[in-house]
Amino acid sequence: MTNKSVAIGIIGAGIMGERLLGAILQQDRALVHACGIWDPSPEAMRRMEKTFPAVPRLSNAAAVIAASDCVYVASPPASHLGHARAALAAGKGFFGEKPLSVDVADARAFVSEAGNRGAVNFPFASSFAVAALRDWIDKGEIGTPRRIDIEVGFKVWPRPWQADAVAWLDRPQQGGFTREVVSHFLFLARRLVGPLHDLAAEAWFPESGESERRITATLRAGDLPVTLSGAVGGTTKDDHNVWMLEGDRGAVRLCDWSIAERRLPDGTWQPAPDAMPNERARPLALKRQLEGVARLARGEAHHLATLAEALDVQEIVEAILAKRST
Repeated sequence: MTNKSVAIGIIGAGIMGERLLGAILQQDRALVHACGIWDPSPEAMRRMEKTFPAVPRLSNAAAVIAASDCVYVASPPASHLGHARAALAAGKGFFGEKPLSVDVADARAFVSEAGNRGAVNFPFASSFAVAALRDWIDKGEIGTPRRIDIEVGFKVWPRPWQADAVAWLDRPQQGGFTREVVSHFLFLARRLVGPLHDLAAEAWFPESGESERRITATLRAGDLPVTLSGAVGGTTKDDHNVWMLEGDRGAVRLCDWSIAERRLPDGTWQPAPDAMPNERARPLALKRQLEGVARLARGEAHHLATLAEALDVQEIVEAILAKRST
């Protein structure tokens, strides 16, 4: 592919499809442009017509793939790999939402088939807050890394802004906060420290037919021990999370998606000078993600989450969910 504008087509007009489409329209058209969107829901397509009238609404997934240089798959998880395989078979790039699949064996087969011809949308790959953590770590401010702690919590699940997706997002087959949220923080451990392994976990599903309401786990990222906890109902916040890396001389952490902090010798936590809430940080990360998508579509090196990284995360996530507490 030449350096012409990369045409991105979107399959799935839910929250994430709409979010990325809005981000594409904010970018320099010489880099990327939206060539079309499709969703099987007529209601979703009517919403796209009202919100993004200039973006073509295409008739099916095949039409999106045909129009695209790179296909962004933002449909529910069980459909991800079908669309991804169709895109790659047509010679197009694939950029998809996590998880790759809810079927680990199928995801392994896909990654083996696809090689480096796709990437997954883990925005921490483009986060300025994560860059601040990495800088502190590289400068030796925490000393020798010793452990990672991850905590996530929600007032309710799904979160209020996800209410339209409750039909799958609160079902154990495809949904739940471990797939939707915890996966991001496992990716962060994988990206900054190393491969994930040696899992021991429990997951609680108190209501029949609904997704998990609590998890606990221990595992390792590279050589470091990781502790993980997540629960619905234990916080007044819609969405609360902390990822912390502790060393023998200090610690750094990421709070509520976008606030990088380091622990000072007196025990207090100091935010990064450019720390900002997620509402302000998200557009900046999405811009960098789309720059990576353009490189992916052109066959160039990129910084996006690789298929191999996404598979590593998915294997841990599905293993956690399989450890149902009795």
